[in-house]
Amino acid sequence: MSISFEGKVAIITGAGNGLGRSHALALAARGAKVVVNDLGGARDGSGASSEASQEVVRLIEEHGGEAISHGANVANFDEVQDMVNQAMEKWGRVDILINNAGILRDKSFSKMTLDDFKLVMDVHVMGSVNCTKAVWEIMREQNYGRIVMTTSSSGMYGNFGQSNYGAAKMAVLGLMNTLVLEGAKNNIRVNALAPTAGTRMTEDLMPPEIVQAFAPEAVTAGMLTLCDDDAPNRFILCAGAGGYSSASIFETEGCFIPQHQQSPETVREQWPELTNESAQASLASGAKQGEKFVLKAMAFMKSQQK
Repeated sequence: MSISFEGKVAIITGAGNGLGRSHALALAARGAKVVVNDLGGARDGSGASSEASQEVVRLIEEHGGEAISHGANVANFDEVQDMVNQAMEKWGRVDILINNAGILRDKSFSKMTLDDFKLVMDVHVMGSVNCTKAVWEIMREQNYGRIVMTTSSSGMYGNFGQSNYGAAKMAVLGLMNTLVLEGAKNNIRVNALAPTAGTRMTEDLMPPEIVQAFAPEAVTAGMLTLCDDDAPNRFILCAGAGGYSSASIFETEGCFIPQHQQSPETVREQWPELTNESAQASLASGAKQGEKFVLKAMAFMKSQQK
């Protein structure tokens, strides 16, 4: 069945270049009305220009689509709110939010300034928070919403010189996990995309022939499955160069140690059982971890009463 976005309104941040541009063009080609957001700054976040986002709008309109551009800095909530207000004034709803905007300020942690760390966190984390907050009540009231966070293997697994970027990209997964629970009753689904693509964010990190293989359009093909009517929920999709996979956080069943035996030495002794992956599971919420441990304690107490 063909995936369509007819009648849907989508906001894509950082959509002037690279992945965001690809996402915007693809959504428009499948019927969505699109807000092309881009501050127009350099890869490190400096500068600003509306030229790139206006070019994307022009391309969409040339192919019969509808789009507007907006230069909101996602780290500034007032600017984000203005962008959402313009979308509502023009189309009356917001169905899809793709949190794609980002910057890089790579350095080893010992050489990185706190200002560079904070700026990356502000754009990636607070940018996603600001945009999501601005559309959240709209989606709740219309009982429909699809939100995509952009995470990264740098956050899930680490990458030298990207402590700021990695921290930010894991933070948006924590945001996703809670929003999934809070948005479920209003048909708001929140997923995450972990892309590997040849964009200006990565162009000097990979050889040209590899950059070409990692075309943004390959990532977009996967991203579109995270924001349509039949989108999953709380799914981390990894995509790049034609490869697609899912990532999950699992927790082992673990062990139980009675109170009178609880010591670091005993915990170390139980390491084989604590790390046994045979019964590991993905937990539906943080409360499930506490529930599991309480049940273990209750089972032990019951066994002592026999």
